[in-house]
Amino acid sequence: MEFRIADTFTDSLNKLTNQEQKGVKTTAFDLQLNPESPSLRFHKLAKTKDSHFWSISANMDIRLIVHRTANSLLLCYVDHHDDAYAWAKKRKIERHPKTGAAQLVEVRETVKEITVRQPVPIPTPSTKKKPAKKAPTKQPPLFKNLSEDDLLSYGIPPEWIADVKTATETTLFDIAEHLPQEAAEALLELATGGQPQQPTLLPEDSDPFSHPDAQRRFRVMTNQEELQRALDYPWEKWTVFLHPAQQHLIERNYSGPARIAGSAGTGKTIVALHRAVFLARLHPDAKILLTTFSQALANSLHLKLDRLVGNEPDVRNRIHTQSMREVARTLYKQAYGEPNIANPDEVRSLLITLANQTAPGQFSASFLWNEWKDIVDARQLSTWEAYKNVKRLGRKTRVGNKQRELLWTIFSKAIDTLKREKQITWAGLFQQVTHHLKEIDTPPFDFAIVDEAQDISIAALQFLCALGTRYPDSLFFTGDLGQRIFQQPYSWKSLGVDIRGRSQTLKINYRTSHQIRQQSDRLLPATIADVDGNIEERKTPSLFLTAPRPKSKSVMAQILNVSLSASGSQIVS
Repeated sequence: MEFRIADTFTDSLNKLTNQEQKGVKTTAFDLQLNPESPSLRFHKLAKTKDSHFWSISANMDIRLIVHRTANSLLLCYVDHHDDAYAWAKKRKIERHPKTGAAQLVEVRETVKEITVRQPVPIPTPSTKKKPAKKAPTKQPPLFKNLSEDDLLSYGIPPEWIADVKTATETTLFDIAEHLPQEAAEALLELATGGQPQQPTLLPEDSDPFSHPDAQRRFRVMTNQEELQRALDYPWEKWTVFLHPAQQHLIERNYSGPARIAGSAGTGKTIVALHRAVFLARLHPDAKILLTTFSQALANSLHLKLDRLVGNEPDVRNRIHTQSMREVARTLYKQAYGEPNIANPDEVRSLLITLANQTAPGQFSASFLWNEWKDIVDARQLSTWEAYKNVKRLGRKTRVGNKQRELLWTIFSKAIDTLKREKQITWAGLFQQVTHHLKEIDTPPFDFAIVDEAQDISIAALQFLCALGTRYPDSLFFTGDLGQRIFQQPYSWKSLGVDIRGRSQTLKINYRTSHQIRQQSDRLLPATIADVDGNIEERKTPSLFLTAPRPKSKSVMAQILNVSLSASGSQIVS
C-alpha cells in the first residue's frame, strides 16, 4: 500500500498548537507503520462527495482526514473535529479528464457565493477634493474566446469551467483561489498576456498520482524518515513538494555549466539545495560543494540542508556548505600556510597616499578604489600591458592612455608594497588556489553548486572553474541579475563558463502576492541580459494570489521593497 501526504495536510498541521502537532505526528507515524492497527480509530465519513474520505482520531478533538483506497492511504487534512469534517465535505480527489492528473477539487456547489474582494487602494498624499464616484464599468470576461476544451487542457476541473468562462479582472483572483495550482497559474498567465505551457497528458491507464502536477501536492512517503521530515517542518513545504518546473531543472542532465535565474521569491535557493541532494544521491561517492558569496548565506544553506536531508547522513555528510571565501582560505592554508589577508581600508589608504605622491589632485579617492577593486585587483592584473588593454566593462568614467599610465604607476607601487609586506587580497588568494588546483590530480570537490551567483567575483569564478572539471555538469549556478549588488558585470564566457543553451528562468513567485508583484513589475524591466547575451525574463505570476491588508507597512512600501531587491535595500514606513 502506498502511503502519501498532501500539501494541504502540512498546511493544516502548521495551524495547530505544538502539543496538538505532537499527537498528530504520533498518529501519522502509527498509520504509516501499520494502517490496519486496531489502535487506529477509523471512521468513514458520510455525506461527502468522495466516498474514500475517513477520519482518524488523534485525541478527543483533533481529527486526521485521510483518503483510503485498497491500494493507497493519503493524509489530506487535520483540524478540530467539526472543522475537519466541514473541510472533507467540500473536497473530493479525482482524476482530471483531460490531463490525467490527480487533483484535490473543491466541490463547486458547496461554495455558496464567491466573495469578490476589492483591491486595497494605494494611499496618496494628495489633498485635492475627491471626485464624485463614477458608476463601475462593466468588465468583459477574460476567457470568453477560449473553448471548454481549451480550459480543460490547462487542468481546470470541469465543474469550474462555467465560473472561469465568466471571470473578469475583478473576479479572477477569487475564482483562482478555489482551483488547483496548475489551473490558477495558467489563468494568471493568460490574463497577463502570456501563453502557459501545456500540461503533461497521461494515458487513461496510468497512475494519476504520477503526473508532475499531482506530485507538487501529493508525495509518496517511502519510509518514516521522509514522513518525519515532512511533519517536522510543515511551514517549509519545499522540503517535500516541488513545482514541476523546479523538479525538471533539478534532475536535468546538463552538457555543461548551467545557470538557473529568476526574480526574488521564485525558489532559486530551493533548486540549488535540491540539486545538491540529487547529485549526492546520483553519485554515491561524489563530494559536493554548496556555496555562496557570504558566510551568513552559507550558514542559512547549512540549516536548510539539515532540514532537507539531516536524517540521511550518507547524503548529508558529502555536501559541504561554506562561503567561497572560507573554502578558498582553507585550501590556501593547506597548500601555502595561513594567509595574511590585506585589510581593504588599509589598501584604500595606501592607494590615496601613492596617488598624492604620484599625481596629486588628479584622481578622487572613490575612483581610485573602484578602479583597483573592480579592474586591477579583480582581474589580478600584474603588468602595464595587461592594464592598458583590459576592457573596463561597467566603469562609467572614461580614462585616456596618459591617465592610464599614471594610474598604473600608482597601482604597480601598491602591488609591490603588498608583496613586500607579504599581504594578499582575496582576489589574489583565489588566484593562488586556482593555480594550485590546476596542478593537483584530484580536486577537493566533484560538483559545485553556487547560490546568489550574480555576486560571484571574477577570481572566484575562475576558482570554481578549477574545481568543476570532473563532470560536464560539475558547475551549477542560481541567481538573479536584477539583485546584483557587489560585482560589476563581466563576461562569464571569456573565463570559460559558457551557459548558452543551459540558462533557464523560474517564472512562478512563491513569496509575494500577485497584486504586489504586479505593481512592482511596473518598476522593473521585463527582461535583463548579461554580458554574454543570456536573457533572464522577470515576468513572474505569483502563486500567492492575494494578500491581507498591510498593517505596519503601506502597500507602496511593500511594492518598493520588492523592486529595491536589485540594490539590496529595504524601506519601512
